[in-house]
This record gives sequence, C-alpha cells and structure tokens, in this order.
Amino acid sequence: MANLSVYNMEGKEVGTIDLNDSAFGVEVNEHLMHMAVVQQLANKRQGTQKAKTRGEVRGGGRKPWRQKGTGHARQGSTRSPQWTGGGVVFAPTPRSYSFKINKKEKRAALQSALTSRVLENKLIVLDELKFDEIKTKNFKAVLDNLNVSKALVVLNDNNENVVKSARNLENVATASTGTINVYDILKYNTVVLTKAAVASIEEVYA
Repeated sequence: MANLSVYNMEGKEVGTIDLNDSAFGVEVNEHLMHMAVVQQLANKRQGTQKAKTRGEVRGGGRKPWRQKGTGHARQGSTRSPQWTGGGVVFAPTPRSYSFKINKKEKRAALQSALTSRVLENKLIVLDELKFDEIKTKNFKAVLDNLNVSKALVVLNDNNENVVKSARNLENVATASTGTINVYDILKYNTVVLTKAAVASIEEVYA
C-alpha cells in the first residue's frame, strides 16, 4: 500500500494518505494501457474522408479514340486513374474507426495507468481545491506551489470555479473521477488528485 504526502493549495505538506492497492497498486499491464489509448484515439476519428472513384467522377463516358490504329495505347475513358481529372484507384470512403474493448480490460488499463503514476512519483494529492471566484491566476499559483506545469487535475465534483479557472492554462486539463481515462493520465506529466477524488476512485475499485 503506497503512502503519499498530502499537500494544501500553498504547496505545504499537511498530512499523509494510504492509497488502496486495488486502484493504485496493481501490476502494470502496458499492453492493456496501449489498447485503451488506441481505442480512445480511434473512437475520436471522424472517418469522414471521401474521394471519388472512376465511377463517380463526372464525364468520361465516351471512348477518347478508337481502339486500334492511332498509335496510342488503348483507352476506354478519360476518367481512368491514369488521366488528369480521373478517379482515385482505392478512394477512401466514410467509415467508422471505432472498436470496443471489454469492461474488465478497460478497468484494468485505468488501474495500471494510475499505478504507473504512483510508481513514477507523478501523482500528487491535495487536501482540497476550491476557489471563491473564477481566476486563472489563482489556479496557476496552486500549480506553481506544487512545482507542476503539465498536469491533469482530477476533482470529485464539478467545481465550476476550479474548472473555469483552469481552462485558459496551456498543458492543463481538469476531469472528474467519472470521466478520467488512460490517455489523459498518460498524456500529462503529473496527475493531481484531491483527497475526495482519491476516495471516490478507491470506492469504485474496492
């Protein structure tokens, strides 16, 4: 069971917390994490690319010259792929790139991602994170106190003041415990969790 320091918004240590091994101490499975990242990126793809094949390009219905006797190679249409203005040979068509991984794999991948952050000392626990007003400067001050620049900040509840204070900061993202994913956890250098968020995650994986 990992034991981490708990910091306040001023960056001072105010206690410690024991992390539950069911969420933060599993065996790291890199293959499952890779699968989860690939799935998320694939599911984000629009898949709307389209090009016309020779059958879809306008024109080309008439044979450009007779079959024999011209000295040219035989041609049946001016919309064949070798002609300027012709169709594309294997033209891309709209399709879905999404695929599924089962719930147990997705769950194990998320546990592995959280554990990897603990093992790499890239997980910070805050006692609380709340602001009385929406102010980017205040959020930046908290990150500076923690010596963090590129971070994913995970909250237990959707605190509007915190979320809106963070959205103008480059390389910083906020998420709730119900929306965290493997890609975001691995993308950012540091994961910052509130104590309430830790408790919420541990309750899910208990």
